[in-house]
Amino acid sequence: MMHFAAPRYDMDRLGTVFRATPRQSDVIIVAGTVTNKMAPALRRIYDQLLEPKWVISMGSCANGGGYYHYSYSVLRGCNRVIPVDIYIPGCPPSAEAVMYAILQLQKKIKHNRLAQSAYRR
Repeated sequence: MMHFAAPRYDMDRLGTVFRATPRQSDVIIVAGTVTNKMAPALRRIYDQLLEPKWVISMGSCANGGGYYHYSYSVLRGCNRVIPVDIYIPGCPPSAEAVMYAILQLQKKIKHNRLAQSAYRR
């Protein structure tokens, strides 16, 4: 994530801004291994997001448990706790992959907004 925020990739030009609390954001990026003990906290954070809620699962640990997926205390993906919209592969994923995922999420949001406006007519 740090290389994506650096001047070389400049996440600000994509409209991405980090927030300190989930009550001020509508996108959450899950990075790292999700354990059984951490699952209720992840769900609670997801419930605090603004509507519409969007989730990005970043890296092989968040996608499927990663290196520790055979452990008794590790969930095999954060999608078992919260719904995931975009998956970023890699361990660790490159800055280009993170940027591509943000662009794909922006397309998905735009498509969702257009579909809702067509439905209202």
